[in-house]
This record gives sequence, structure tokens and C-alpha cells, in this order.
Amino acid sequence: MKKHIPNIITLLNLFCGCLAVVLAVNNNFVAASFFVFAGIFFDFFDGFAARLLGVQSSLGVQLDSLADLVTSGLVPGIVMFRLLTLASDQTALATLSNDWGDAIHWHDFTFAPIALIGFLITLASAYRLAKFNVDEEQQTTFKGLPTPANALLILSLPLIIEFQKSDAMNSIIVNVWFLLGLTLLSSYLLVSPIRLFALKFKDWSFKANGIRYIFIILSVVFLIVFQFAGIPLIILSYIAMSLMANSKQV
Repeated sequence: MKKHIPNIITLLNLFCGCLAVVLAVNNNFVAASFFVFAGIFFDFFDGFAARLLGVQSSLGVQLDSLADLVTSGLVPGIVMFRLLTLASDQTALATLSNDWGDAIHWHDFTFAPIALIGFLITLASAYRLAKFNVDEEQQTTFKGLPTPANALLILSLPLIIEFQKSDAMNSIIVNVWFLLGLTLLSSYLLVSPIRLFALKFKDWSFKANGIRYIFIILSVVFLIVFQFAGIPLIILSYIAMSLMANSKQV
């Protein structure tokens, strides 16, 4: 029974992802974000439980990636698709062809074809997870942005709109060009060769984990001061700190 505990936790991640998909499709982004956060929580602890119980397995690795693809890959793709659909309804896409700017009507479902670009996030997430499974170098560091971190970045957008109540931030977020740029950037970061430090502690000493402790403290400060708008700042600081750490090792 002990060997199945980590897999059960992984399946809870997948279950949260399934619920988030249903909610995101129905434009309930707040509840969808809650279940993505819960799924990421389970994703963190399934590996921890496997190491603690000494029951790590190749099956667990594959199952973990399949669950992540739904929770941290499909859901942010759907959210970006819905945000681009919303932005396309409010923006005159004069410089784009009418075929991309005009809405497509299929029964009671309407969307702008340009919104399909949002699913590049899902495609890049799938590629990133597959690459991670066969890359033995990603044990203490990551190559490219981890899918949970990217999911947090994308899911922060509707949360900022819902809770921050800032006209300035909302006008930036609900903008086709911003959303397209962010989609391309996040898709690149997912599959990029940039090395990023992993939040894996072999011991609790500050000497060995200084960058991790500083990052955690900085993240807490950003969340307290900027609330959900602090999440993009956390992701940016994660990348910046990793790049600085890499430059010191060269």
C-alpha cells in the first residue's frame, strides 16, 4: 500500500486539473485557479512523499507528467484562449486580416481564430514535460520554466482582473497584443535551454540553499505588497536570480 501513496497524491493533482478545465471552459477563472493551485500543491508533495517513503518509480514519473499536462498545461492554455477571445471582442484588430479578427460562430459557441494561439502554451507544456522525462540532467536544476510556474503566471491574469480592481492593470491584461506577446514568451520559456534553480532542499543549511531562501522570502514580500500582481514579479525574479546564479558559475 505504501508504494501507491505518491501515485494517489499525483491522481489528486490530475483530479484538480479536470475540475479546473471544466471551470475554465465556463469562464469561472477564480474557482479554476483555486483547483490549479491545489493541483500544484499535490504535485509538489507527491515527489516529496515518494522520496520520504523510498518508493520512487518510473511509473510515478510518467504519471506525474500526465497530471501536470492537464493541471499546468491544458488549463492555462484554455484560460489564455478565453482571455484572447474576450480581448478580441473589445479590440479593433485593424492590422490583422479579417479572417483572424472576425468571430467564428459554431452553434452557440463564438470565438476569434486568433484566440487559438493561446493553446501554444499547452503544446509547449507537453513538449517541456516530455523533454523533462528523458533528460537526466534536470535533477537539481531545470531547463526552461517549469509548467507549474508558468501556470501560476497565466492564472494570475484573471485573478488580477477580479481582485485588484485596477483600471491600469486591466487595460494592459485585456489587450490582444499583450496577451499574444505573453503567450509567445511563456511558450519560449517552457522549452528554452535556460537553466533555472529547483526548489529542492537536500539539507536545510543556508550555505547550500541561500538562493532558495532568498527567493522564498522575496516571494512572500511580493504577495503581501502586490497581492496577485506579485505573481508575475515572482516569476520574473525567479528567472533573474537563476540567470545571475548561472553567470557566477561560468
